[in-house]
Amino acid sequence: MELEIQVNSAIVERKICYDSRIVEHKCKLLQIERQKVVLLHKIEQSFSMMAGQKKKTIPKGSYTIAYYWMDRPYNLYFWRDEKGNYIGAYFNIVRNTKAADKIIVFEDLIIDVLVLPNGEHFILDEDELPEPLEKFENGYVQKALNSLLDVMSELIQNIKAETEMVLGVNNTTNFV
Repeated sequence: MELEIQVNSAIVERKICYDSRIVEHKCKLLQIERQKVVLLHKIEQSFSMMAGQKKKTIPKGSYTIAYYWMDRPYNLYFWRDEKGNYIGAYFNIVRNTKAADKIIVFEDLIIDVLVLPNGEHFILDEDELPEPLEKFENGYVQKALNSLLDVMSELIQNIKAETEMVLGVNNTTNFV
């Protein structure tokens, strides 16, 4: 990994969408390890998403703690509200995650997984695929999704504990 940046410095997350659009967010670098980068992004505008019949809203003032692994086919947005309470998680199925000076880049492969605080999860955006999931990208996305689903519950629990330690979360004070 070629990330020559200090922890707590500004860094850009660049998502290359499947249709080649580019979406960028300014973040703060929280952690760098050999195959993992962790960023923090404050939610400046609330947003909602539908999962089945349920609507999940991430309120303004919340935080995304974003995990990027260079050696995994997914990344994770772990959400906490302004008091540090866990409010949900969102996995992107991705490829070609790379970290370079002041930027982290990944290619988004449409399929996402929303995880609610109670552990219930929803596979999103399958209707946006240009072909059936099992054929999309020669089966890569289906395989990546299956590998994620196999470890997702344990990973969420580990990340929940890690974010509490890294951010000093408690329910009575702001953590950033």
